[in-house]
Amino acid sequence: MLGANPIESLTSGFLLNLELFAVTLLLALPLGLIITFCSMSRFKPLKWITKVFIWVIRGTPLMLQLFVVLYAPGLLFGIPMSSRFTAAVIAFVINYAAYFSEIYRGGIESISVGQYEAGKVLGMTRSQIFFKVVLLQVVKRIVPPMSNEIITLTKDTALARVIGIGEIIMSAERFTKMGLIWPLFSTALYFLVFVGVLSLLFGWVEKKMDYFRV
Repeated sequence: MLGANPIESLTSGFLLNLELFAVTLLLALPLGLIITFCSMSRFKPLKWITKVFIWVIRGTPLMLQLFVVLYAPGLLFGIPMSSRFTAAVIAFVINYAAYFSEIYRGGIESISVGQYEAGKVLGMTRSQIFFKVVLLQVVKRIVPPMSNEIITLTKDTALARVIGIGEIIMSAERFTKMGLIWPLFSTALYFLVFVGVLSLLFGWVEKKMDYFRV
């Protein structure tokens, strides 16, 4: 990771941040929806187990979860984690799926009961009501909080360094030990540019959905 050119090293490290970001988002978004349906289930044991799970994940530091995922399989079951990156992906996916699930739940529960009842009067099934009446309204309402969580995920990928993943901050620190301070401050530019792009993207999405008043 540490090459003669600091820019190349920082860029290589940030690509690892982006890889962790993309894989986490790809897996956590659908998993969060599954967790939401479980937390809203009419089957009480499943509902309460899911709520306890969400409480534990949201109530403990992500850094701790990274250590647990990396070391617990080996210490408890004698099956060491195959790679540190895999451990980071698992920890990030579980953590963000729990947060996403609460955003989904809030969006779904914000839709008035009257709209469900109106759908039933029209002879629509529960699935038809959800996908044709409720879904677009939910999407519009959850875009702002989801964008905040996704932007936070971008910055949280730097935590992967605590389990030895050579992301951009770790790359910069190596140069700092050699007497160069500018690479450490330069890491902010990578995050600022990427977060700026995400902010523009989410702003565009919100404007596209302005036609759908709720």
